[in-house]
Amino acid sequence: MSGSEVTSGPGAGKAAHSRIPMTGRDPEEPGRVSSPLELLFDLTFVVAVGTAASQFAEMLAEDHPAQAVVAFVLAMFAISVAWISFSWFASAFATDDWLYRALTMVQMIGVVIFSLGLPAMFHSVQEGHHLELRAMVIGYVVMRIAMVLHWWRAATESPSFHKVGTANIRWTVIVQAGWIAVGFADLPIAAVFAAFAVLGVLELVLPVITQGEAGATPWHPHHVAERYGLFAIITLGEGVVGTVASSGELLGGADGTQWSGNAVAIVVAGVGLTFGMWWVYFATPFGDILARRRGRGYLFGYGHIPLFLGIAGAGAGLHLAGLQLEQHSELADTTVVLSLALPVGLYLVMVYLLHTLLLSAADSFHLLLISLTLAVLLAAVLLSVAGVAIAVCLLVLMLAPFVTVIGYETVGHRHQQGMLDDLRAQRH
Repeated sequence: MSGSEVTSGPGAGKAAHSRIPMTGRDPEEPGRVSSPLELLFDLTFVVAVGTAASQFAEMLAEDHPAQAVVAFVLAMFAISVAWISFSWFASAFATDDWLYRALTMVQMIGVVIFSLGLPAMFHSVQEGHHLELRAMVIGYVVMRIAMVLHWWRAATESPSFHKVGTANIRWTVIVQAGWIAVGFADLPIAAVFAAFAVLGVLELVLPVITQGEAGATPWHPHHVAERYGLFAIITLGEGVVGTVASSGELLGGADGTQWSGNAVAIVVAGVGLTFGMWWVYFATPFGDILARRRGRGYLFGYGHIPLFLGIAGAGAGLHLAGLQLEQHSELADTTVVLSLALPVGLYLVMVYLLHTLLLSAADSFHLLLISLTLAVLLAAVLLSVAGVAIAVCLLVLMLAPFVTVIGYETVGHRHQQGMLDDLRAQRH
């Protein structure tokens, strides 16, 4: 659009994204959806999650399971907390003016720096002498500096949110000082892990402390639910990435068209498992539940951390399965199957647990479904113990989320609707 096309009106003479006072968004704003900026922001986290999953799979393949799990949990915790803090702030205060966009770009730079530090952290955990966090901490601090400036805007431009803004600035700076000390001080590895645990707890309770001091922010329930759904999707993308990475050397012939049975199995199992996990997640109307249970926002927000860990772990498990079939792994087949079954089980258990806790309603049918689901996962592992080919075990494991899919599509959706009706009735 040329400048001559806009010559009059309330926006004449102003930049397209001029500064807008950060006064807080309407928590019941109709039609609120994720912005293109938020979607772009999420893409930087694709890099972080992908790097963590790849490092996890490779360390497992080298037969360092304990170290791999520790490093992966540390990485996914930090990734999830960083994403969560911005997403909730954006739901409450996003202005999409030039300054908001510029600070979001700074955060994206921080995510990239953080991602570049992940391999060094994984390697240091494997070596066991120290915990290399410097690059990760630098990236994290860059992200948090941008968040502090976001909160400064909210505190100065909106009197209603001055207290919550200054509380967030104060506690964020305190926690970041702790991360800098842990990342750059020459401490014994046991002390570093202990400090990481303390600072991790502070990160988790920071919303409780700040909003307890100064009051709640005006987050939008359907927007928040959509943001989490989109992050679940990009994390599920690691399942597809793991499948592709697993299939590369399994293709035969110069043109890659002579597929082995293992290649077919890994593609079918990978895509099928990813699709089933996606179906299970979106069977729950989290937005509708949060709209009626705003007090459960904290549970919803941080309860997703183990859920995201399970999704990314499943992607890494698929990658590991491919390495095993390509004979690039030192693990037993049973260990490989277990490395996929455990994160899938964690993910599915967390979906059911969040559903139950958010609605405050247990369902015996859900207990039956999750029991059958875990039985399928166990069957895949036992088949591997019995010497059944790993490709077959993967196909069996793929069926686990479809227990829930079939249960929901036939009977479960009516149970869920009854719970939602009860929730609506309680509000009236």
